[in-house]
This record gives sequence, C-alpha cells and structure tokens, in this order.
Amino acid sequence: MNKTPLRRRGLLLGALGLAAGRRALAAAAAPEAATRYPERPVRLIVPYAAGGGPDIQARLLGPVLGRQLGQAMVLENKVGAGGILAAEYVNQQPPDGYTLLLGSSTHVTQKLLQPSVKFDPQAFSHICCTGTSGCLLVVGADSPLRSVEDLLEAARRAPGRLNYASGGIGSAAHLFAAAFLSAADVQATHVPYRGSVEIGLALIRGDAQFALPVISTALPQVRDGKLRALAVTAGERDPALPEVPTLNEALRRQDLNLVSWSGIWGPPGLPDPLVQRLFGAVRTAMQDPGLRAAYARDGTVPSVSESPAEFSRFIEQETGRYRTLITRNRISLS
Repeated sequence: MNKTPLRRRGLLLGALGLAAGRRALAAAAAPEAATRYPERPVRLIVPYAAGGGPDIQARLLGPVLGRQLGQAMVLENKVGAGGILAAEYVNQQPPDGYTLLLGSSTHVTQKLLQPSVKFDPQAFSHICCTGTSGCLLVVGADSPLRSVEDLLEAARRAPGRLNYASGGIGSAAHLFAAAFLSAADVQATHVPYRGSVEIGLALIRGDAQFALPVISTALPQVRDGKLRALAVTAGERDPALPEVPTLNEALRRQDLNLVSWSGIWGPPGLPDPLVQRLFGAVRTAMQDPGLRAAYARDGTVPSVSESPAEFSRFIEQETGRYRTLITRNRISLS
C-alpha cells in the first residue's frame, strides 16, 4: 500500500495543528500581552504607491497613531494587483498586533471579482474605519472636454474609443467609472495601471481621456492646473471643490452615490484585547484637529467607527453593496 498520501495528509494536519496551536497560545497570552503592547515599532502595510491619496493619508495618520501607542509606526508600501499582494501578505502574519493593513473597499471588490485570492476581507480583524472619499471625474487640463456632457457626447460619437485610466482592476476608479458609464449608457475602454499615482500622468500624456481616481489622489493635480475636474461621485459636492457638481447633478439622477473607504485591519485571529487597544488608539488619533483638517483638505471625510464590531458590520453591508454594483454593471476581469 502506498503510504505517501497518508504521510502528506499527516504533514498537512500537523501544519494546521501548529497554526491553530499558535493562535490558541496567542489568545491565551493576549490579556497580559495587551498590557505591554506595543513593545516595539508597529508596521502598517499600505497597498498603494507612495504619493497617492491613500498613502498620504496613512503617512498623516502614522505619527499621530504612533504617539497614542507609544511606539513608532513604520509604513511599508506593498503595491501590486490592486491591493491583493498587501492583503495576502498581512493575512499570513502572526496575530500579534505588530503588522497591520490599511484595508479598504478595494479589498472587498477584489475578493468579489476574484474569489480565488488568498484572503477573505470578512476574516481580517477589523479595528476601525478612518475615512471615506468620493472619486473625481477628471480630464487633462488641455482636454477639449469641459463638462460631463462634453465627455458623454464624445463617447457617443465614438463608442469604445475613449480610454479611461484606473489604478488597477477592481479599484474604486475602475468600478465607479464602470457604474458611471452604465448609468449614462455609453462605452469606453478601461486601461488599468499599476497604481493610482499613474492615472494623472496617463491623462497628461493623452494615453487616457478621463478617469475617476479618489479625490485625495486627483486633488493636488487639479489644484496645480494639470487636471480639470468635471464631477464628483459622492451624493453631495465636496467642500474641497464646492464649484464641481456631482454626477447626480450632471446626469439629472438621484441614485449615484459612489464612495470608497479605508481603515485599519489586523491579521485574522487578533486577540480582542489587542483589537480594543488598537481601536482606542486609532479612535483617539482620529480626533486630532490637525489630522482631521489635513484629511478634509485632501477631500477625505474622517469617518471613525463606533466599535470594531460596528466596523465589521459596516464591511459586511459594503460587501453586499459592491456585489450589487458589480452584478448590475456586469463588471468582470475579462
């Protein structure tokens, strides 16, 4: 009888047992560990390229959060596959509170579009939401398109000929653009880039004709006169750009309210005392007046969870909302 399969099964069960044992030991030691935590710097893994809006927000939050924890926050950019690489990495880290993730709505959409990815957004330890943001419909400053109607007329004249840029398949810029095109009943071609910071360059070069990056990513180039803003995707005008209409206004609709969100996640199985310790630190950090003002200047609404459990419920609700968005607009990787 060939015993190799049985041996492999035994090794697998042994590995699973060791993993379960490590999590059980971590949980048993959690109350004592929480009183000492953190004893060394904490890493925050950022799934976005340096210089983009979410990266800037993380760098604003890091020092303030570090002061609350009494240790340095070390930010690491782990870019690729629309946030998948960062999430898969943190998913494999020990649940000891020393490796955290800037989790976002993008991770929810990636799992919906690619069920085979090696993480489950629902399984992470959800600590606290930190901000929400609409996206900004933008074109290059030299573009002849000066309004949403101009853009739609150009798209109708040449169906599928206009390109729109995004920071990757499944990103907010991709999904919100697809929802916009579906609502307006026009066609355009999606051109995904490696990260959101490349969107502005694509528009300036003329490689793409429009895009819908998150406001915090596009706003600096709008203010510098490199991009022109045509509309915001949120249900209300953004205080940072009060003269720019919403898509609802431009399309004479009431049902387009497209916002993304981000927050702090830990690996699955983070013991509750550590979750609560981190939640308290993030919640206090997010009350810092300078931090909140900086978020608002970048077009991000500071949005703080009432509790880790409330954040988990919010993510569950958002999963349903994005599932409907993806299904209704027939969004896929093909």
